[in-house]
Amino acid sequence: MTIALEHHTPQAFVDPYAADPAESAWPPAAAGQDMDYLLPPPNPAERLSVLIDPRDQHRLALYAALTAAGIPPRPEDRDAIDQLSALPSGINTTLQRWLSHTASQ
Repeated sequence: MTIALEHHTPQAFVDPYAADPAESAWPPAAAGQDMDYLLPPPNPAERLSVLIDPRDQHRLALYAALTAAGIPPRPEDRDAIDQLSALPSGINTTLQRWLSHTASQ
């Protein structure tokens, strides 16, 4: 049994991800205008006054330390990381120091 596909257009393959270059092009820069500039420094008065819970700080720091040590956390590691994040700050700092020592070797 053979299935013949008929194409009524001369183009047999249409790329669904192709974009029209005219639609996705950046607008041209104005003549003599330098488009590269530095962002202003952050204004401390505009910072949000939201504090992060110490347990969440420990969790973020532990994720960062594991990743920097070349041990990217897996989804199944979440429970262990949550438990370690609940430990006191001194223990969390020690874990991070151990991981940073591992990463530097």
